[in-house]
Amino acid sequence: MGAIKKILSYPLSVVFYLFFGLTLVVFQPLQWLGVKLGGAKLHRGVVNIMNLCLLRCLHLLGVTFSFKKPYKLPKKQSLIIVSNHQSMFDIPLISWFLRKHKPKFISKIELGKGIPSISFNLKYGGNVLIDRKNPKQSIPALSKFGKFISDNSFSAVIFPEGTRSRNGEPKEFAPTGLKILFKNAPNALVVPITINNSWKLVRFGNFPMGIGIHLTLEVQEPLLIDKEPEILLKKIQERITLAIRT
Repeated sequence: MGAIKKILSYPLSVVFYLFFGLTLVVFQPLQWLGVKLGGAKLHRGVVNIMNLCLLRCLHLLGVTFSFKKPYKLPKKQSLIIVSNHQSMFDIPLISWFLRKHKPKFISKIELGKGIPSISFNLKYGGNVLIDRKNPKQSIPALSKFGKFISDNSFSAVIFPEGTRSRNGEPKEFAPTGLKILFKNAPNALVVPITINNSWKLVRFGNFPMGIGIHLTLEVQEPLLIDKEPEILLKKIQERITLAIRT
C-alpha cells in the first residue's frame, strides 16, 4: 500500500467500521421481526438486504466487485458451494451474489453468540454451527445439515481450508466435511468458486483496512457427486486454486 493510501486508510477505516457496526445493530431487530412475522422466507429476505448493505459499506473503502458466473446453476437443485477463504467478507460476498440459491453456511460454534445480526442469522437462518474440536458434535451436525439442504433444495457453503489464508495462497483442503456432505446430499451439484483479493482488506489486521481493492467472485465448472470422493476432491481443489491470483 502506498504512503498516501496508507494515510487515507485510517480515517476511511473509522468511517467504514461505524457504518458496518451500525448495519449489524440495525438488522438484529429486523431479523427478529422477519422470523416472527414471516418465518424463514421473510427472514431470508431481510438477510439478503443486510448482506447487500454490508457490501455497500465496503464501497466507503473504495472497494469494487466483480461476479463471474459462466455456468448456469439450477435453482431447484441443492448445491454444495466450495470456496477458498480469505476474510470474513467472503461470507456477504457469497451470500449476496448467490442469494437465489439460498446459501447456508457451516460455521464454528463460537460465532453463534455475541455478534449482532451475524450470530442471530447463524442460529435461525438454517446454518449449522460445529465444534471443530468435538467430532461427536460436528459429524452428526454436518450429516443433519447435508440432509437438510438436500430436502429443501438449499445450498451448503463450505470453506474446506478451515482457516483464512492471510496472503491469498490457498491452503490444503480438509476432506472430512465435504465427504459428509457428499454422503448426505448425494444428488447435490458441487459448485467450486474462487474468491480473489479479499485477504487484502485485512492484510494489516482489522485496522487499518485495505482500500481501493477489487474483489472477484468466480464460479468454476460444476461437478456431479460420484463414487470416488478422492478424485472429486482433487478436481474441486484444482478448479478453485487454478483461478486464485495473489
